[in-house]
Amino acid sequence: MTTWTIAGSLQVEPALDRTDLLAAPVVAALRTIDAARVGVAPIDPALADTAEFCEAYGSPLSASANCVVISGKRAGEERFAACLVLATTRADVNGAARKRLDVRKASFAPMDTAVELTGMEYGGITPLGLPEGWPVLIDQAVAAAPELVIGSGIRGSKILIPGDVLVKLPGAEVIEGLGR
Repeated sequence: MTTWTIAGSLQVEPALDRTDLLAAPVVAALRTIDAARVGVAPIDPALADTAEFCEAYGSPLSASANCVVISGKRAGEERFAACLVLATTRADVNGAARKRLDVRKASFAPMDTAVELTGMEYGGITPLGLPEGWPVLIDQAVAAAPELVIGSGIRGSKILIPGDVLVKLPGAEVIEGLGR
């Protein structure tokens, strides 16, 4: 089992040993990758938002990554993608992400749409287990991080994962300057 220097007070276990702490699409995705270096820890769902989570559990904000679902239209077709950036930055939705989606305007997908399409809880959406064909846009700083805390698909836990595992996900693309 990996020793996590960013875990703070979290009780981390191998992710596939605690599938009860993961959304169903996340479990399915973990079974298709090398999950040996992926951990999961239960948290208070009321503390799932990044700043509150970091303060409560002593995990550094600089090691947390947020996943947001964005959308845009082109020729009447709605396109979706996920952006993964460090919590200390914001996703450049109408710059780098919009260009990659090849749409005139990109915006955050409505909460109900994001939840329905991903099969995950709002506030817990993660790049693991996203719908097939979605680009997973990963900021260079996330890709290079040795350890990260990300969502688990539910609000009651967090995943701990190295950046190099994330860049191997289906649809993953490292985008320089995605996080600003």
